[in-house]
Formats: sequence, structure tokens, C-alpha cells
Amino acid sequence: VQLQASGGGLVQAGGSLRLSCVASGRTLSRYMAWFRQAPGKEREFVANLKWSGRTTYYADSVKGRFTISGDSAKNTVYLQMDSLKPEDTAVYYCAAGPSVIQSASASQSAYAYWGQGTQVTVSS
Repeated sequence: VQLQASGGGLVQAGGSLRLSCVASGRTLSRYMAWFRQAPGKEREFVANLKWSGRTTYYADSVKGRFTISGDSAKNTVYLQMDSLKPEDTAVYYCAAGPSVIQSASASQSAYAYWGQGTQVTVSS
């Protein structure tokens, strides 16, 4: 599975961005997720989508502001980011997990495939 993330950029606080992640190669993974890594910090979970039932789960820090969605026909997952804050500045990575179980779905180690990352910068 190859993942290609795009859509990052520079935006002012309060603005919006939409990230896209296109998966190619094998069939749809059970879970797709977004993680992010800010300078000097560890990579952290942002949101995930379980294709079956379109179940979603969010980190508390983005709940109510970010929305993850997917288009299975296009093998694409999106992250709509609204009301952006300077603390959202990070490199955002998409990930795919063919064998993820729900209890571990927010853990990096559960995901086998990773995209290259796209930079999101939110200015104050």
C-alpha cells in the first residue's frame, strides 16, 4: 500500500484546510488514520476512520473542529480541519492499518503503512 498525502499549507488561526490521502496498491485497509508531529514533540494521534460502518474517532484536542471522512471508490481519506489554532501546526501523516483492532486504533504501532507527511502551519 502506498499513501500520498496532500493539502497542507499556511493558514491563519481560525481558518480551514482539507487534507487528502490517496491509497494505492492493495485493497482498502480496515482503518485509515491521521497522525501529526509538531517540532520537538512525539507523533500523536489525530483521527481515524473504520471503513466498515464509517466509524470515526478523534483525539480530544481536535474533537468538534476536525472531521475525517472517506471515499472508498477513490481509496481516499480526508481530514477537514476547521477553526485551526497555532498549536495545530505540525506535519500531518496518513496511515493505513489492515489489521487494526478498535482498542488499539489510536496507536501508531497498529498501522502498517504511512504516507510521507504534509506540513500544516497555522499563524497567530
